[in-house]
Amino acid sequence: MSAIEPVPLIDVIVETPQWNAARGAEATVRRALSEAAIAVGANFTDRVLAVLLTDDAAIRRLNAQWRNIDKPTNVLSFPPAPSTVPDAVKSLGDIAIAYETTAREARTDDKPFDHHLAHLAVHGFLHLLGYDHESDADAQTMEQLERVILARLGMPDPYLTHEKLAPEIRG
Repeated sequence: MSAIEPVPLIDVIVETPQWNAARGAEATVRRALSEAAIAVGANFTDRVLAVLLTDDAAIRRLNAQWRNIDKPTNVLSFPPAPSTVPDAVKSLGDIAIAYETTAREARTDDKPFDHHLAHLAVHGFLHLLGYDHESDADAQTMEQLERVILARLGMPDPYLTHEKLAPEIRG
């Protein structure tokens, strides 16, 4: 890795005090997004990305407003509005992550909270870059890239469940 990486400026906004329980959440998000930017190999210099660490109530409102789905979700991605300002720092978009849903999923899947948070940040970032999981082929492509990025962070395959582990690993 070179001394200067072409990563975006990452603005993390902590909207709800629940995130105080997740020590290091901002650093986890920044590290995951920086690694994702490096892994995709694009130059994000002069680009900005905003991440909102919020709660289920706020993300439910966003989900209802923008997707017509009236329930909370773990992560939402919002592409940038078109800019008419020449030579301005360009937005990559916004990502919102809900604390309660993230914590619940991490507990249910028996994953460290910071690993799941990093995965959601990477997942949201890839959506902003145009990746999706609408078809099986698209899902495989996106999931494989997520695996590669998280492995670079020293985190295990987020799609590997306890049922898929060998019996000696399951304990």
